[in-house]
Amino acid sequence: MVSDHPQRHALATAIFLAILAAPALPAVAQSQPANAASGNQDQPTTLSTIMVTAQKREEALQDVPIVVNVLPEQLLQDTGVRDIKDMQVLVPGLTVTSTQSAAQTTARIRGIGTVGDNPGLESSVGVVIDGVYRARNSVGFGDLGEMDRIEVLKGPQGTVFGKNTSAGVINVITRRPSYTQSLEGEVTVGNYGLVGVAGSYNDALSDNAAFRVYAAKRTRDGVDDVNTAGGPRRETDDGDQNYHSLRGQLLLEPSEALSVNFIADYTSREENCCVTVTTHRGPTAAIIDALTPGGQGIIPVPDIDRRLAYANRTTEQDIKDKGVSMEVNWTTPWANDAVLTSVTAVRDWNAITSIDFDYSGADIMYRPPQEDASLVAFENFSQELRLTGSGDRLDWMVGLFYSDEDLARNDSYFMGAAYEPYLSTLVGSQVLGGLAQQLAPLGLTVNTTNPATFLSQVSGRPFGTNYTGIGALDRYAQNAKSAAVFTNNTFHVNDELDITVGLRYTREKKTLQSDFSNPNGSLACGSTLANPAARVGGALAQRINGFASLPPQLQQQLLSQLVPVVAPQVAGFMCLPWANVQHNGRSTFQERTEKEWSGTVKVAYDFADDVMGYVSAARGYKAGGFNLDRVQSSNGLSSGVGGITPVDDTSFPGEFVDSYELGLKTAWADGNLLFNAALFHQEYEDFQLNSFLGTAFVVRSIPKVTSTGIEADVLWQTGINGLMVQGGFTYADTKYGNDLLPDPELVLLPGSQMSFAPKWSGNTSVTYSWDIGSNLQGRFNIGAKYMSEYNTGSDLDPQKLQDGYALVNARVGFGRQDQRWMLEFWGQNLTDETYKQVGIDAPIQAGSWNAFLGAPRTYGMTLRMRY
Repeated sequence: MVSDHPQRHALATAIFLAILAAPALPAVAQSQPANAASGNQDQPTTLSTIMVTAQKREEALQDVPIVVNVLPEQLLQDTGVRDIKDMQVLVPGLTVTSTQSAAQTTARIRGIGTVGDNPGLESSVGVVIDGVYRARNSVGFGDLGEMDRIEVLKGPQGTVFGKNTSAGVINVITRRPSYTQSLEGEVTVGNYGLVGVAGSYNDALSDNAAFRVYAAKRTRDGVDDVNTAGGPRRETDDGDQNYHSLRGQLLLEPSEALSVNFIADYTSREENCCVTVTTHRGPTAAIIDALTPGGQGIIPVPDIDRRLAYANRTTEQDIKDKGVSMEVNWTTPWANDAVLTSVTAVRDWNAITSIDFDYSGADIMYRPPQEDASLVAFENFSQELRLTGSGDRLDWMVGLFYSDEDLARNDSYFMGAAYEPYLSTLVGSQVLGGLAQQLAPLGLTVNTTNPATFLSQVSGRPFGTNYTGIGALDRYAQNAKSAAVFTNNTFHVNDELDITVGLRYTREKKTLQSDFSNPNGSLACGSTLANPAARVGGALAQRINGFASLPPQLQQQLLSQLVPVVAPQVAGFMCLPWANVQHNGRSTFQERTEKEWSGTVKVAYDFADDVMGYVSAARGYKAGGFNLDRVQSSNGLSSGVGGITPVDDTSFPGEFVDSYELGLKTAWADGNLLFNAALFHQEYEDFQLNSFLGTAFVVRSIPKVTSTGIEADVLWQTGINGLMVQGGFTYADTKYGNDLLPDPELVLLPGSQMSFAPKWSGNTSVTYSWDIGSNLQGRFNIGAKYMSEYNTGSDLDPQKLQDGYALVNARVGFGRQDQRWMLEFWGQNLTDETYKQVGIDAPIQAGSWNAFLGAPRTYGMTLRMRY
C-alpha cells in the first residue's frame, strides 16, 4: 500500500501542492479545430474559441453554464487515452473502476456512481458515444478508436441528453468522415509483451459522400501473476489484452441542408480478467491451505506490491459489442433554419465471463466460461428526435427519446471438490467452538475433533454427497422501455443576461422474469430443512460429551435451549444463496412503472466580455429496477437482515438528486488563459447502493447522500511558443446521511464519507512542442493525477481503505512537422504505484479481504504514420 512507500507518498503530496500552487486548471487542453480529421493541425488563435456540444448545439466552452471538462484529440493522443478508464487521469473528480471482469466497469463523478456488479442497476454516470446512449458503463468500456474529443459533463443532464443520468455524462465524439483522402496507421510495442496495430482510411466517394474505416488489434500478456495450485487453470498471469475493433462510417450530404451519417462497429475481447490479491489473511486461510494441493491456497504474507494472486480456476472472458446507428441532420426551411436531428441506433452487447469465486488455490467454488452458466447480454433499440432553433432572443430545443432494452443474465455457482470439506470444517469449527463456550459453565465439554463430519451428522447424508456439481443455475430476462419528452431553452434577456430552462417527463416500465434452479447443489440444505430441530438436536447429542448419561428430562431441557440458537446458524451455512433448496424451482415475475419529472434552471450573467458567472438548480432522476441476483433474508423481504427465506420482491425505487451550482468562467491574456470554477451541492434521495456482503450482492436504497464541494480548472496557452498547461482540482465532501440502515453489514455508513469518494483530487498536464530544423519537430507531455485517501468498499470496512496516491504519465515524440510520421516513447504509472481499485470481503472467508488492483507501470513506443 502507499503507506509502505514514503517516497511515493511524498511525491504524491508534492504533485498535489504543485497543482494548487500553479494556476490550477478543467481537463481541457489543446483544442483541435473541426477540420482536424482532414489533417489540418492549425491551432485556434485563442482558447476562447474552443467549441463544445454540451447543450446539443455548438457553443463556446466559456458560454456554457455547466461544469464541462473537454479533452481534445491531441491531448487524448498525448496521454495515451484509449478508453474511459484511461481518461480519468485527465479529469479531477472522476474515478473509473473494474471488478470481476471488464464487463463490470463503473464511472463515478464527485464520488457518485453505481456499483457495476449488478446489471439491473442503471448507471449514475452515463456514457454516450456518437450520440448513442450505452446501456451501462461497462457497455461503453472498450477501445474508443479515433476520437475528436471527449466532454465530461458533471451533474444531472437529463434535459439535454436522451437518457436520464443523476451524476453526469461522458460524451465521446469520434472522428467523422471528411472529403480529403488520408491513410493513417500506428504500431505500438511495450512491456508485458504489448503489440498493437491500428489504422484508418478516409476518402470521398463523390462531392457529397465520404467514408471512413478504422480498425485496431492489440495483444498483451497479463500484468498479475497467478499461482494456479495445480489447476485446472492453465494461465499463470491475468489481466491480459486480446481485442480487435472495427468501425466504418458513411457520410452522405445530398444538399447543404441535409446530412446523414451511418456508423457500424464491432469489437471483440477474448481475455483473462480479473483476479484479486489478498490484503488481509484471516482465520479461514489455514483451512484453505489445508485443502489446496501443495498446501498453499492463499499468499502466506499479504503484499499487494507482489501482484500475486491465487486461483485454480480460469477467469476467461469473451465480450462482443456491435451496433449500427444513423444520425440525420436536416436544416429545415422554417423557424429560422431550425435543425431536425434524428439518432437511431440498434446495439447488441454480450459478455461470457468466468470467475474463481473463492479467489484461492483451493477448488471451492467457481463459474465456468459457458453461455448457459455465465452470460450478461443487452439488446437495445433507441430513437432520439430533436428540433433545435435560434432566434434573436431565444435558443430552443425540444426532443423525444425512446429506448427498448432487453437484458438477459444467466447466473450459476459450481461447487468444486473442496467445497464440502471447506464448508464442513468451517461449520463444524465455528458451531462446535461456540457450543463449547456455552456449555463450559455447566461443566460439559464438546467433542471438537473431526469437525468436518458435523455437517454429515446434521444432514444425515454420507460425507462427500452433500454438495456436488452445480449449486445454482438461474435465468433472468428483463425488458425496460423508456419514453421521454424534453426541452432545453435559453432566453437572452439582454446582451448580458441569459436564463436557461429545461424540463423532462419520463416514463419507465420494466418487467423481470426470474427462474431459479439448483440442479444438484442443495442436497444438504434440503435434508436439514426437512426437520431442522430434530436433525440439529441429534447431531448435538452426538457431540456433547456425556450427553447420554444425563437424565432424559435434563437432556430434553438442554436441547430445547441449544437448538433454537444453533439451528439457524447451521441452516445459514448449509443454505447459503447458491445452495438453498428453497430457491429450486422458483419462478417470479416483477413489474414496475415510474413516471417522473426532472428539469433545470440556469441563470448566466456576463459581467464583462471575458467574465461570466452563473447559478443553476437541477432535479435529476435515475430509474429504479430489480436486483438480478438471488436474494434471501430473515423475513423474505429485501429490507430484512441475513436469513434463508427467498425474497420475491427484489425491486428498488428510482434515485433522485437536487443539484445546485454557483460557477464562474473567465478568459485572460487575450483569450489564451481560461480559468473556471464552481461551487456545488447535491442531495440524493434513495441512492442505489449495491453492496457485496460476502455471499451475494444486495441493493439498498440509502435515504440520503450529499456531495458538497468546489471545482476549479485552468487551461493556459502560454506566451512560450508550443507550451500548453492544463489541470484542475475537485474538493468533494460526499457523505451518507445519518439514517440508520437495517443491514448490520452497513453500520459504518451513516454520516461517513462515501466509498470511492476522495475528498481531494487534482490533475495537471504540461505539453511542449518545438521545431527541430526546418522539417522535424519534437513533442513532450507529462501529466499527473492525485487522489486523497478513500474507501474502496461499499460497506466501508477499514481494511478496504486506499491511501492517497498519484499516477504519473509521460510521452516524448519526434517526427516530421507535417505529421507524416512520429515516433513516440511513453510510460504510464511511471512510479509503479500499486493501488486498490475495489476492495471486497473474501467470499465465505470471514476475516479475509481481497482487492482488485489498478494497472502497474507500463511503457513502450508508438510509431504513427499519415499520408
